[in-house]
Amino acid sequence: MVTAGDFRNGVTFEFEGGVWQIVEFQHVKPGKGAAFVRTKIKNVITGSVVEKTFRPTEKFENAYVERKDMQYSYNDGDLYYFMDQETYDMIPISMDAVKNEMKFVKENDICKILSYKGNVFGLEPPTFVELAITETEPGFAGNTATGATKPATLETGAVIQVPLFVDGSDIIRVDTRTGEYMERVTK
Repeated sequence: MVTAGDFRNGVTFEFEGGVWQIVEFQHVKPGKGAAFVRTKIKNVITGSVVEKTFRPTEKFENAYVERKDMQYSYNDGDLYYFMDQETYDMIPISMDAVKNEMKFVKENDICKILSYKGNVFGLEPPTFVELAITETEPGFAGNTATGATKPATLETGAVIQVPLFVDGSDIIRVDTRTGEYMERVTK
């Protein structure tokens, strides 16, 4: 059990039939009246974020979200298949559950598969990935004082903005949390 007075960023708990994670919290002690905890919580299954206020003495069941490293193997229609690194079992995951997270994942990448009570609800791709550019306008130097960018299609099919000097034969590093270009990788 966890009380609202013990809330910290990242704590997961059961609330109103869902599994929630603390994104932000603030203990408030007004001059008049009882103290309370103002929170921003995220439903780990649906991804929705809401703001809630709790009394510090309210109690909730802890929710243990399992994060397991698995290797992405292949896509077959509406299913992505991941291999358990310990047992070599292939685990299918619905495209609906992980579609947004898969845009920077290529075959053989290691991802963290998120599950709660045996039900897979999402994945965390590697924080930084190196991907080849498959299509973009020709690169050129100069005129970079304004930080101008252009669209580039990556080998996974994702489209991101890259600086003007990047060309179609480059391999780049991408931050999967924000989907932003980080740097060119030397060949």
